[in-house]
Amino acid sequence: MSRLLNDQDNARVNRFSSSASVSTTHSVNTSQLAARLQPYSNKKTISDVRRTFCLFVTFDLLFVGLLWIIELNVDGGIIHSLESEVIHYDFHKSYFDIFLLAVFRFLTLVIAYALCRLNHWWVIAITTAVTSAFLIVKVIVSKLLVQGTAFAYLLPIISFILAWIETWFLDFKVLPQELKDENRVLQYLTHQNKHPSSFLVPSLMASFILLPNRLLILMRKMTLRIQNINRFLCLRSNKALI
Repeated sequence: MSRLLNDQDNARVNRFSSSASVSTTHSVNTSQLAARLQPYSNKKTISDVRRTFCLFVTFDLLFVGLLWIIELNVDGGIIHSLESEVIHYDFHKSYFDIFLLAVFRFLTLVIAYALCRLNHWWVIAITTAVTSAFLIVKVIVSKLLVQGTAFAYLLPIISFILAWIETWFLDFKVLPQELKDENRVLQYLTHQNKHPSSFLVPSLMASFILLPNRLLILMRKMTLRIQNINRFLCLRSNKALI
């Protein structure tokens, strides 16, 4: 009879230590993982695809500026051309407004998507609409096409194409990719909350292949740390039973 009671007590102690181990592991896992992944969820760092977008916006400004400087140098020297196009600005005969349009796109997009980390397309929709409308009006009323120079065609066309490439890249590459990354992180957190003492299953680990390398390394470290904590708690519970 006493032996049966001892077996029942041992079974209760084992169940209690097992539940305590899982509970402790769950709390440690959730708190540590949330603390480690908080910078990513709060957008304190720029993703690789967003950084590429900002780099392309910078290329847009530099390329249009370079073409404008070449055009200034072709028409009788930079100093003389600057006086005629900037100081004596004429909408019908100057390329200076196209360069200012590139500056407008650069400042607006960098502030919105690099500094403020916006996740919506409305800012770039405004910049692209303003650029398209301005260039269409410029081509219709401008007298530059009458001159027959290459820059009369090149600058408006290049500016128009670059503006729409930026729109396509943000709407079809940057925002969908960042949404997929966030869903993978959420899936990982959900899995760890449901199974705090287990490794990632192969199918779930395969879905994280496209995540940034630093995030994958962090997840592996957290998983190994959780396993070590489980082993320690199991050894301590076994020693307590002995």
